[in-house]
Amino acid sequence: MVPRYSRPDMVAIWTPEARFQIWFEIEAHATDALAELGVVPKEAAAAIWEKGAFEVDRIDEIERETKHDVIAFLTNVAEHVGPEARFMHQGMTSSDVLDTCLAVQLAKASDILIADLDALLVVLERRAREHKMTPTIGRSHGIHAEPVTFGLKMAQAHAEFARNRARLVAARADVATCAISGAVGTFANIDPFVEDYVAGKLGLSVEPVSTQVIPRDRHAMFFATLGVIASSIERLATEIRHLQRTEVLEAEEYFSPGQKGSSAMPHKRNPVLTENLTGLARMVRGYVTPALENVALWHERDISHSSVERYIGPDATITLDFALARLTGVMDKLVVYPARMEKNLNKMGGLVHSQRVLLALTQAGVSREDAYRLVQRNAMKVWDSDGALSLLELLKADPEVTLSDAELEDKFDLGYHLKHVDTIFARVFGAA
Repeated sequence: MVPRYSRPDMVAIWTPEARFQIWFEIEAHATDALAELGVVPKEAAAAIWEKGAFEVDRIDEIERETKHDVIAFLTNVAEHVGPEARFMHQGMTSSDVLDTCLAVQLAKASDILIADLDALLVVLERRAREHKMTPTIGRSHGIHAEPVTFGLKMAQAHAEFARNRARLVAARADVATCAISGAVGTFANIDPFVEDYVAGKLGLSVEPVSTQVIPRDRHAMFFATLGVIASSIERLATEIRHLQRTEVLEAEEYFSPGQKGSSAMPHKRNPVLTENLTGLARMVRGYVTPALENVALWHERDISHSSVERYIGPDATITLDFALARLTGVMDKLVVYPARMEKNLNKMGGLVHSQRVLLALTQAGVSREDAYRLVQRNAMKVWDSDGALSLLELLKADPEVTLSDAELEDKFDLGYHLKHVDTIFARVFGAA
């Protein structure tokens, strides 16, 4: 975890104090359930809640001797509870505590990330509606293609992040499971009622069949989902970076008063935030492969996954939380230049309308091959002139082009390309 790319609410989930508090609640709830079953005295269960406490430094001190974190935790709690502490952890194994705790932490982290996505979706919808009919050039391979609107670009991003939200909701449900099933998961020394009870108290579902651990395919899917969200962040960040290039300059990150772009060149206004987001996305995706490799544990359990999750649990969620918040800020304050979009759209002498002419010629009886040849022949002249020539005028002067001047002029109507924007917006945002 790097403080520079961290926000306090997400960091708080992963502190030692927060982790040990969840451990304590798991143990205390489990003891309550055992008391209901008559396995332990109810007075002992009550004493754990009343007297139970822990100190992180003391747990660390004990662990230096025991080399076992759960035993160190239980020992420290027992120092506060007294003799009744012997009834804690009855029939349980360490993974019952560790895995259930991780499920709680990932569920809490998911709730923050879902809220982050909700905030981003609000901003993207606002910017989409603001620029719903702002014409701009669509590009394929980075080259001018046909007209779109900037609002459609924002609507596409909104639809993508809405899918990501649905994926994360599903991943949260999948990873939020509780296992209190004892050694190798057979419930030999603890009744399944305890698992049901603890799951209910912690807002988790029960793991249908655990071994000594919750199966790691659940976690792999969770971190893979975070990786997909990170890729969507990079996709939008890359779009902004390209639009901010000097020779394009259709949109740019907000440049605040007093901000400096370069230590050497005072004129610079660089897309530093979206470049940063590209890097952060790489980091989040980097945690996916270790999560996938954690799936294949030996038999009922080994701990090769443990050290991995101590890294990727905090780092992936903290980094993605920061990135989503940063992206929301970028899109909220993004400076958009419609006049520059119009200038760029008209830069290449009407080449963006070539397909309409091609189709009109085929409708007029010209073979597709000949129609393509005629249009391309004139289009290349416009290319070679760097847009100084007009495709429309060249086509009008071409004796092989059988369309009338009026028919040709009709094919250069910008509004034609935008006639279904309302339909697309209704699909993304619902009917007005």
